[in-house]
Amino acid sequence: MSERKVLNKYFPPDFAPAIIPRRKMANDAQYKVRLMAPFSMRCDTCGDYIYKGKKFNARKEKVEGEYYLGILIFRFYIRCPKCSAEITFKTDPKNTDYVCEHGAQRNFKPWREETDGKELQRLEKEKAEENNPMKALENRTVASKVEMDILDALGEIRTRNVASERMNAADFLERLQKGRERKEPDDTLSGKTAANKGVSVSDWATPVSKAKRGAVQLLVVAAGSNKKAKTALLQTKAQVDSMLNNGKKNQQESQD
Repeated sequence: MSERKVLNKYFPPDFAPAIIPRRKMANDAQYKVRLMAPFSMRCDTCGDYIYKGKKFNARKEKVEGEYYLGILIFRFYIRCPKCSAEITFKTDPKNTDYVCEHGAQRNFKPWREETDGKELQRLEKEKAEENNPMKALENRTVASKVEMDILDALGEIRTRNVASERMNAADFLERLQKGRERKEPDDTLSGKTAANKGVSVSDWATPVSKAKRGAVQLLVVAAGSNKKAKTALLQTKAQVDSMLNNGKKNQQESQD
């Protein structure tokens, strides 16, 4: 008994493929294909919605006399699942899409309208530039200026990022400590000594401490997610706050 699913066929020794006549197909011949709906649509007959991806047994044919850059355009025939009304749509190789022809209406999509509007604006702009060379020159000048502004802004952002990456909290704290040591004789003056020299406590303690505290606050914000640097800067901020409080106490004692 022979096999039910035979993969190898028997060909006699005198078999000649050239003798077999070619089957002639009409240009308007239709083929049965299985496809999915390429877009969501609404049937004009019954109002039923057909969503994208629904499978159909369709008929396919070539559209006579319609080409796009030598590419064939095909038409498909399907039937509404509810009322069996015929719906036709064809390919649109220019926009890599499909066009609904008869029997249904394609659902509205706002982004498609926005894309079509931009395309129309671009075509109108190109047409105006072809007829008016000065308009084309003006458009190119404006475009180059906008591009230069974007590049300048991008360069500033890159420079700022590089500077923030190079910032080292340990080096900053060391510089801050050295500056504090240089200014320490002036900052440690008592209220009486400052009064004898004719200098007010508010003139030497408060501005210096406030400036240091402001700088530390800025660095705490700049430290971001670096926990070690942020902790060290917060400790420095506490020290600066204690210095400010001591200066206020000395001021009160000198006034008393």
